[in-house]
Amino acid sequence: MYSYDVRIWGIRTRQSKSAPYQLRWIVGDKEHQAPFLTKTLADGRRAQLMGAVRDGEQFDVVSGLPVSELRQLKSPSWFEHARAYTCMKWPDAAAKHRVGIAEAMTNVTMALVTSNKAAPDPKVLRLALRSWAFQMTSDSTGNVVPRMEAEQPPAPAAQALEWMAKHSLRVTEVAEAENLRRALAAISRRLNGKRAADNTIRRKRAVLSNALRYAVECDALPTNPLPKVDWDPPQTDDEVDFQYVPGPELVRHLLDAVQAQGSRGEHLHAFFGCMYYAAMRPSEVAALAKGDCKLPSTGWGELILRRSRPEVGAGWTDDGTPYDERGLKRRARKASRSVPVPPALVHLLRSHLDREGTASDGRLFQAVEGGRVGSNEYTRVWDEAREKALTAADVDTPLAKVPYSLRHAGVSLWIKAGVDPVEVARRAGHSVAVLWKFYAKILRGQQQVSNQLIDQALAEVLDISEI
Repeated sequence: MYSYDVRIWGIRTRQSKSAPYQLRWIVGDKEHQAPFLTKTLADGRRAQLMGAVRDGEQFDVVSGLPVSELRQLKSPSWFEHARAYTCMKWPDAAAKHRVGIAEAMTNVTMALVTSNKAAPDPKVLRLALRSWAFQMTSDSTGNVVPRMEAEQPPAPAAQALEWMAKHSLRVTEVAEAENLRRALAAISRRLNGKRAADNTIRRKRAVLSNALRYAVECDALPTNPLPKVDWDPPQTDDEVDFQYVPGPELVRHLLDAVQAQGSRGEHLHAFFGCMYYAAMRPSEVAALAKGDCKLPSTGWGELILRRSRPEVGAGWTDDGTPYDERGLKRRARKASRSVPVPPALVHLLRSHLDREGTASDGRLFQAVEGGRVGSNEYTRVWDEAREKALTAADVDTPLAKVPYSLRHAGVSLWIKAGVDPVEVARRAGHSVAVLWKFYAKILRGQQQVSNQLIDQALAEVLDISEI
């Protein structure tokens, strides 16, 4: 219990050779005392306590210490706190977010040490932190705990973790500006020493800030110290670079090049078609089931998107699968969205179902040995398609560099076709604000067309020559 009721008495002497001077004070109704060898030491301690009183600081009734001193004494190490924070976030975090937290905590924890004396190999330490300290699992009682507490790490990892436990700074020390700057520098660099991507820096800084907020919640810090550091996260330009987004004709050549790659190309032809014609994310295509498809023999069809299967490592999911079973991105878990699809995609999907059938659970697309289509698999097919469909000069450029370019191409096509931005955003599965953030250049380009339509409407009721 804390109290502002503090009374500090003067220094008194007593019959003692080892500590003849005594300081006494009362917190609430409990008396405290501290013996000192010299009066100077006793006066110094009294001045400290008086300073805490003048600053309006509360005192702990049991120990008699100012709260700041008590916090310092009880402060856990950053290594302990980082594990506790990751453990707290784990149950409700998506698997990919779990990975992001572990990566950020690994970067920060490696930087927040008292010294690097006798430090283990950085690769060993990094792997030990990421895979044993900041990867959670369930213990024998079903509680979420760091993996290092439920399983025995290999000897090199165990030694690295033991070293970190001895050399990690205390949380109260982390709050010092110099140490926070070390942490911020760590999240700003890749392993090769080059600057990390701006979005990566911002994401990892957010994790660090949240961990410090959790320290406030746990009473390990009085406030989050990060905003006090004169360090701004990089500004990011999220607009798509449309010079590298393939147009309709190039997309057709790319899809043809996919189809020409034997049985896997045939299987993934419609997979990539969904990314273009329906602007679906790869994780959404991976979860698409036959029951989600309305595919008439003629005309437009419809896809009802209900779930996604983002790809992650097996150690980051609750059931040990290498993918996470999730709802749609940035939507309530049971939310769905309807995407009308043109006859071209209807034909692709009908042909795919006639030829390939479905997986045992009704999914349209599966890996060679079943399960989710892996990114390594469809990326290899895509890379080969680029080699065939692009000119030699374009192959070495970012043009259609990744399969996700098809989603950008699909959304761009809708905007250029004059589809209302609100409807474009709804079909693509994000907000209008996000649409403007990524596709501002194209949307601004359509404003001239909109202005002309408004002029035509006004010309019917106004005499423009009079304006």
